[in-house]
Order: sequence, then structure tokens, then C-alpha cells
Amino acid sequence: PTHEEVFTSIAKPNLISYKDLPQMWYQIQNKFRNEERPRAGLLRGRQFTMKDAYSFDATWDGLDKSFDLQDQAYRNIFTRAGLKFFSVSAHSGAMGGSESVEFMVEASAGEDNVAVNDDGSYAANVEVAESIAEKTGRKNTDLAYEKFHTPDIKSIDELAEFLKITDKSRLAKSRVFVKAGVEKDEYILVLVRGDDEVNEAKLERLLGAGLRPGHNEELAGITGAEAGSIGPIGLKTEGIRIIADLRLEEADELISGANENDYHIKNIDLKRDVPNIEYEDIRVVKDGEGSPDGKGNLRIVKAIEVGHIFKLGTKYAEAMDARYLDENGKENVIIMGSYGIGVERIAAAYIEQNYDDNGIIWEGELAPFDVTLICVNTNKEEVVNTCEELYKELQSNGVEVLYDDRMDVRPGFKFADADLVGMPVHVIVGEKNLKDGKIELKLRRSGERMLVEKGEVISKVKELLNK
Repeated sequence: PTHEEVFTSIAKPNLISYKDLPQMWYQIQNKFRNEERPRAGLLRGRQFTMKDAYSFDATWDGLDKSFDLQDQAYRNIFTRAGLKFFSVSAHSGAMGGSESVEFMVEASAGEDNVAVNDDGSYAANVEVAESIAEKTGRKNTDLAYEKFHTPDIKSIDELAEFLKITDKSRLAKSRVFVKAGVEKDEYILVLVRGDDEVNEAKLERLLGAGLRPGHNEELAGITGAEAGSIGPIGLKTEGIRIIADLRLEEADELISGANENDYHIKNIDLKRDVPNIEYEDIRVVKDGEGSPDGKGNLRIVKAIEVGHIFKLGTKYAEAMDARYLDENGKENVIIMGSYGIGVERIAAAYIEQNYDDNGIIWEGELAPFDVTLICVNTNKEEVVNTCEELYKELQSNGVEVLYDDRMDVRPGFKFADADLVGMPVHVIVGEKNLKDGKIELKLRRSGERMLVEKGEVISKVKELLNK
């Protein structure tokens, strides 16, 4: 699926001196990922073509320069491809590294959720997106917490219905995570408001690799209760780290699980009742919340990822002992970056932004052909001869032509197929117009039609394509 280790293993015996650096290597090849299921068409197919590039630098400043060069190259590529794209801060995930940027195309078929503000000045994958959202705050009633019976209540929605409330802001949702340790595992209890969701990517960035949600069968042993009855007070295991979202900072009059099946506790005051609690941004942002840069509100949109660039740093070089000698003869770890583009995804993303009820609308450099040439009356010698002449003339003038000369297909089907495959300009040669020395041109995007003199077809087509 990806080749960081392979490229590092090639770099190790070849990039042994500071004089060998910096370098960038790339490849374009088929890759395979055993996805649960393909998405649709070219999106998220199991086999796909990908352009990888890897940079190798001697300094962190050098990595910044390599990263910026790749960033600009990607922007140039997507612009020339005709994509309406934006870049977002992203979660590096298993790839690691200090920084990563995704290039996204907004589309309803997208598999990523992205938060963007009104003027486009802020954009981030929801895995890392931040927002300005109102905190729960304090009521300062200083009510003592007490346990109460909640039979068969397993979820926040069920608890809200049981309590006959619609506002879930003071219901504290509790989840347990386990971080693998060398000698023993660490347990973390995470709290968010009942109307929020835990952002596992943010948690992983905060706590590091090796983090997983607690399994149902182990929750009672850790907390004293099964899922649905877990909370920050009375945990069975001592020393559990408790992290609450910033929106719950020092909140009181909260309701959460009692760490006893079928029981909850009300009037929890996090400031008073939960010592050593930590507060971090660990929630998923929502549509309509304030942009963190203060410029308008966020929209959560579906998007297709077409490129992703990473500052890998020294993760792979350290693991595989890829080092170089500096000018003083001292060994240093090579500093790496990784950059990837899904080749078919560019085409798939373009199609998702350029189509109508009749099919694809190609334009610019991605168009497989410039023109669809349609021979309407294949039983008329003059029409066929004119089409053959135009076919050769257009090609000799550098125009790529898809020629529909099918003899057993009615004109209506040819017109429909021409719209379906969507080349920018349709050149339609029919007996009726040809008698008047005219040939019909159609622009696929606008549907505009025009009749031009037979001798002016080539110049008019080139003019339309240049526009």
C-alpha cells in the first residue's frame, strides 16, 4: 500500500554523505489495498495507480523546503487538471511525522468529512479540525452528587429519554481507551458532552500510538461496570487517567455513569469531585460552529482526497538506521518526507465536479479527446466523405478526435452517447445541413449549438477549444 520502508532501505546504502543530499525520488505504479468494498466507479477501488515521491534531507530546514516544493507542484497539477480543490491540515495516522496536508475536492461522493469556513481561510479534516463552541459552564449550586437507578440504560439517548430532557449538554459521555505499555497497559477515561462525539484521531495525536478503545468484555474489570454505566467517580482501577473535553472544563451538575451497572450519578462537579482531571480538545467539530480563526462559521462537507503530503521526519530512517556523515564526519539520521497522488482519483474527482443529468463534461487537459465527430447519416456518401475529411483535418491540426462512425446506431443514440462521454466540442455532420454547406457544432458544457460554414469548422473548433 505504501513504500516508506522500501525507499528507506534503498537510501541507506546510497545516501551516505551530506554531499548526496538533498534528493527526491519518485515512482508511478499500481498499488493494492484490500478495502472492505470499493466505493463507486474509480473511487476507492482496491487496485489503483499512485504517484509516490520521497525526499531525503540533511536538515529540518531542508525538509521544509522539499515539502514546500512538493506542495506547490501539487497545486500546479490540480490547477492544470481543472479541479476546484483546497488543502487541509490532516492527521498523519500510522504514517507518523510532524505535519501533513491533504488536498481535497468537495464532492457529495467523498469519503472524508472536512470542516471549512465561509471564506475558505480555514480548512481541516474533521480528524484534526478545531472550532469555537460554547462551554457548558458552571451553575455553582454546590449540590452533593448522588447515585440513582437507571435500569437498562445503555446510551446517552436512552438516558435523556429516561430523564425526559432534550438538552444533553450536562450528560457526560464516558469512553475507556487502552494504551499499550511495555510492562503494563495504561487506562484512560475520556469525557465529552452528551451532544458531542469523541475524536479518536485527536486522542491518538495527544496520547501517541498504541491507543485503542476498550473492549466490551474488559470494561467491567477496568471500571466496575459495562458500557453505558461508566463515569469519572468510583472507578474500580486506581490511577486511571481522566481526560475531559474543553467544553466540559470545570462544569458542574453533570450526570454520568456510576461505574455500577444500571446506575448513574447526578450533580457531578468536575472541579470538586474529579481531582487530577485534564482538559483537552478531544471532540469532533460540528456544522455551524465558529471557525477557530474567527472568520465565520464552519461547514462540514464531503470531500475526495486527491493528494497527501507528509513531513515524516526521522521515523523511518531511525527505525532502519539510515544515516549520513556530515561535513565534520559525524553520523546523522536522514530526514524524510513522503508525497502521494492518486492518479485515477484526479479523473474521478474531476468527474464528480463536472457532470449533469446526461453524463460527464470534460474540458482542458484531462479531456480524453477534444472533439466528438458524429456522422449522422452513415448511408449517405457525401456525409461519410465529409466526416472522413474532417477527421483527418482536425487531427492534422492537433485536435484529438473521437469519431462516431457506427452504421447500426440511430442518430439519437449517438447524440446521447456523445453527451454521456462528454468531450468538450461535438462536431455533427448531417445531410440536411450539409446541403447548405453547413456543419453543426455543440458545446458540451453549455449546450450551445451553432451552424458554421464547412470551410470554417477547423478554425472555429480551435477557437472554441482555446476558450
